Amino acid sequence: MEREPKDLALEAAKLLRDKRAEDLLVLDIEQLTVLASYMVVCSGRSTIQVKAMADELEEKMPDQQPIRREGYAEGRWIVLDYGSVLVHIFHEQEREYYHMERLWMDGTNAVELPPEE
Repeated sequence: MEREPKDLALEAAKLLRDKRAEDLLVLDIEQLTVLASYMVVCSGRSTIQVKAMADELEEKMPDQQPIRREGYAEGRWIVLDYGSVLVHIFHEQEREYYHMERLWMDGTNAVELPPEE
């Protein structure tokens, strides 16, 4: 059974938060592009942490394997494409440099994350 895109994005965000993701952001981009419905963006402090966050998603969401995975070897900016959800896991330096969310935020499309448990 395929999950709703928002549920998938929020599940990914929760797993990333559990791995100490920084500056975690979920954006509803459905009205801005046909590429995906939601985008999850976060940062890690090291390439090891960035890779660990990507590994966590693939391990804890076995029924939702990404269609594509890019950037894992370098561990500086990993993109996991789940079709309706794009997950961008940045090393903090790349996140600061590219500041990708400025391209996708319109001031109204940030999705509120559930409180930490």
